[in-house]
Amino acid sequence: MQPSAAPDLADLADFAHTRARPAHWLATATATAAVVALAGLLQPGPAGATATPAAAPRPAPAPEAAGADYPLDCGGGPRTVAKRVTGDLDGDENPETVAVVHCEAGSGTPPSGVYVLTRSKAEGAPARVVATLVAPELHRSVTELAVRDGAVLATLLGYSSPDVPRCCPDEKEQVAWRWQGGAFVRTAQAEARGA
Repeated sequence: MQPSAAPDLADLADFAHTRARPAHWLATATATAAVVALAGLLQPGPAGATATPAAAPRPAPAPEAAGADYPLDCGGGPRTVAKRVTGDLDGDENPETVAVVHCEAGSGTPPSGVYVLTRSKAEGAPARVVATLVAPELHRSVTELAVRDGAVLATLLGYSSPDVPRCCPDEKEQVAWRWQGGAFVRTAQAEARGA
C-alpha cells in the first residue's frame, strides 16, 4: 500500500492546538462568560423569599385622662381621676381610655362618673369625652374597672334608698358595656364575657 500524500487527521488536530491564535482564546473566554452570566440571570430566587410587606401604621397611644373636660359639676372644687384603663373598644385598632372620675370629698363615698375618652382631632388638644357610661347623678361608686375583649367591665356600688348612709353602699352590681351599632350597650358582665 502506498502512503497518501494528504496529511493525517491526527496531525491536523495537533497542528490546530499548537497553532491557536490569541483571537481564538479571547472568543472562547467571551462565550464562556456570556453563558455564566446568562445562567445567573435565569436562576430562580431563593426558596421561601417573599416581598417585604410595608410596615403597618402603629396605633396612636391611648388618650390621657388627666386633661379632659368631664361633664362633672364639682361646684368649683377639684376632681380626681380615680381609675383609668385603656383598650380598643370600637375595633379601629386605636385604644380608647375609660376613666372613673369623682369630685374630691372630705368624707364619705363621692359618686363617680365613668367616661370613655378618645384622642382629639387637633394636635396637642386634650382628649375628648365621647360617652358617659355612668353619670354621677346615679350615685354609684366604681371598685373594679377593666377592658377585656373590647368590653368595659365594672363593679358598681350603690344605695338601695336615700336613708342608707353615703359612707356605706349596700348594693353591688357587675356590669359591662360593648360598642354596638354606634353606641355603648350595657349588659351584665356574664353576658359580655360570653359574647
